[in-house]
Amino acid sequence: MGQDSLSIRLKGKLFYFNKPKIMAILNVNNDSFYAESRANSETEILFKIEKFVSEGADFVDIGAQSTRPGATFIESKEEWNRLAHILPLIRKEFPNVYLSLDTFHSEVANNGINEGMDVINDVSGGDFDSNMFGVIAQHQVPYLVMHTSGKPKIMQSQTNYADVTQVVLYNLSQKVLKLNTIGVNDIMIDPGFGFGKTLNQNYELLQNLAVFKQLNCPILAGLSRKSMVNKVLNIQADQALNGSTVLHTLALMNGANLLRVHDAKEAKEAVELVSYYQNI
Repeated sequence: MGQDSLSIRLKGKLFYFNKPKIMAILNVNNDSFYAESRANSETEILFKIEKFVSEGADFVDIGAQSTRPGATFIESKEEWNRLAHILPLIRKEFPNVYLSLDTFHSEVANNGINEGMDVINDVSGGDFDSNMFGVIAQHQVPYLVMHTSGKPKIMQSQTNYADVTQVVLYNLSQKVLKLNTIGVNDIMIDPGFGFGKTLNQNYELLQNLAVFKQLNCPILAGLSRKSMVNKVLNIQADQALNGSTVLHTLALMNGANLLRVHDAKEAKEAVELVSYYQNI
């Protein structure tokens, strides 16, 4: 199945990945690794979404819990308390924008879907909450399945893969199969750059990204301002825009269908240039 035939059902219609798409990151917490991605006041949140959309974002991914390496989890009740007042407002102000909810709590996912969220982005791929797959099957919303080796507190100590690409591929393939079995077919996959992988393992996954095409699901690459940029260049996240664009370009060349980014305008430009290059 070629890239141009990949699709998911969104708002009752088929959404095609004939050209790679952009998912912009909006964090409604104070713990995410890149400060500029955070927003807490209603005014700031709505301003950021408007900016993302004007810059070409196809999705806005809203998260209330940090999943950076070493982060401490918050329980579903607290996570939902951070979201309950703002999601209805966002949905009202942006009725036609595709909104993704970044959560691994099935209760939060269920509540978010009821408030109009279009996609659930689960960094655990169902591993942290056994009820998640059931919620997705019940509501029939698109589900973004990511690979991680464990919870953020410990995941960077769990990087002993015999072959990181094959392990991640097998893990995601089994989850796609399980989801298909319970009637979930609108699935996107994410190899989980930075989640329980060493620097070299991250780059190995990036080199081998095309391998994941065999799962016949849109492939998301989440590379933006991550340590695999910063460690190589010896910089901080706030200096990593150029490096992120370079990695986004490599991901697109290797088959990524969706980029999850902090900087929508620059990522959109990378998509346009790579698409032009590939289609002349």
